[in-house]
Amino acid sequence: MTGDGDTAADTAADTAALFHGDEKATLHASLDRVRDAVLWKLDGLDEEQARRPMTPSGTSLLGLVKHLASVEYGYFVESYGREVEPLWFDAYQDEDMRAAPDETTERIVAFYGRARAAADRTIAELPLDAVGRPPWRKHSVSLRWVLVHLIEETARHAGHMDIVRELIDGAAGDHRPG
Repeated sequence: MTGDGDTAADTAADTAALFHGDEKATLHASLDRVRDAVLWKLDGLDEEQARRPMTPSGTSLLGLVKHLASVEYGYFVESYGREVEPLWFDAYQDEDMRAAPDETTERIVAFYGRARAAADRTIAELPLDAVGRPPWRKHSVSLRWVLVHLIEETARHAGHMDIVRELIDGAAGDHRPG
């Protein structure tokens, strides 16, 4: 990120929402910025690089994108009783953290795009005080809490991805230079 938080990818609408929007618009724009950073981490990589495990625990760029997609579906969609596409893996068994041999970058990025779109519909349609209940939690949560939590979760994993990407080819940062 540059010193003032502006990037070449910012649009006038994004900037207005981020810096001058109401609470919901600001939270959503913040989430979108870290979501976009996640996708940038895959730019220019081939399949082997995108799926290459770079830590002893097996962390890979594609595995993190797959995980973030399942988390968006879980918190923004499933928690609010909305329809989640059938998953081909078991997120409760950490299968969302790994890219299987038959899962291409294209497939996982498309999955992330669908999860983002479904989450965006929930964000647009519900007030920040709307209450949902993630099936894996013992308590309900507000949409406001979910937005903050997903900003934290996505930013944390974007940081992991920054390190993994730097180890792969030296690219670092949260956006394309220029």
